[in-house]
Amino acid sequence: MSDLHMVVPAGGSGTRLWPLSRAANPKFLHALTGTDRSLLQATFDRLAPLCTAQNLLVVTGVAHATSVARQLPELPERNILVEPFARDSCAAIALAAAVIEQRAPGGVMASFAADHLIADTAAFSDVVRDAIAGARDGKLMTIGITPTRPETGYGYLQLSAPSVAGQRQRVLEFKEKPTHQVATEYVASGEYLWNASMFLWRTEVFLAELAARRPDVHDPVREIARAWDTDAQEAVLGELWPTIPKVAVEYAVMEPAAAEGKVATVPGDFGWNDIGDFETLGELLGRDIDGGARVVDVQGDRPPVVVIDGDGVIAVPCSSRVIATLGVRDLIVVDTADAVLVCRRDRAQDIKKLTELLREKGHAAHV
Repeated sequence: MSDLHMVVPAGGSGTRLWPLSRAANPKFLHALTGTDRSLLQATFDRLAPLCTAQNLLVVTGVAHATSVARQLPELPERNILVEPFARDSCAAIALAAAVIEQRAPGGVMASFAADHLIADTAAFSDVVRDAIAGARDGKLMTIGITPTRPETGYGYLQLSAPSVAGQRQRVLEFKEKPTHQVATEYVASGEYLWNASMFLWRTEVFLAELAARRPDVHDPVREIARAWDTDAQEAVLGELWPTIPKVAVEYAVMEPAAAEGKVATVPGDFGWNDIGDFETLGELLGRDIDGGARVVDVQGDRPPVVVIDGDGVIAVPCSSRVIATLGVRDLIVVDTADAVLVCRRDRAQDIKKLTELLREKGHAAHV
């Protein structure tokens, strides 16, 4: 599939995994896969059988470009598209689409985040191939994840009928993160999938939709792409990138296109997880120890974690100190060189609020 191009948006700082994940060292650069490969490297590994390194692009920020290049030596330098600063998912994905269209007009593009974990890579590849066929037919495709529980931390895709494995289906609407009651109703109906922000389309189709709906994103991005790979690249990028509004690609293109019947999905059931918080990290990578705790060893050998009369403690040691708890339950404890987090497990989704407060108080160096 020589016209197939893979795009890996590698941005964000994983604020719900603070202080393990930081703005300068975000979660996609960490080995949270159960192996010594980072999430970014694991993403590259599962895309490599579908697409050559020459056709794989990573969109990332200035602060992470060197780390991306170091972790992915197989990737041509020209395929690391560096954003001067983040402008949300629409700008990042549109830049990749426009550069691909400039270099290889008429290509098919598939976009997969750098920080997701996939257990069954063979099943993932099969679903991707089904979705690529839909993209070649002119649809804006997404891969929805078959839900395993009523999850309130994800957005949902509403289908036109109960989902059927391997079958392309129309997406009626993109739904925001629901309450637990609504999520339970979604899962029971069988007509909803998790939105994992996996997108596939012909670049010309996506760019035409973007031009019609958000010319304030499309026009500067296309001008930047025309200058890409030339001596004018940095000057044009520096001039126009700040003018692009921050907007998610779902809101800018996919939601209105779905209302017009232009979006379809292929359900995916391949052990997907976005490792969005410490609850998930503990479930996936934790090991049980005596005393009532699960320990997540994300940075090799660490001093011991000691728990007495505990219950439901998740401990993440990332410094030279011992973590010790006595008579506590349902806590998350994360110890790093310059920050310690102690959090009730039922507040795991709210950890990002701490990073916002630290920024407000002038402590951005710790975020």
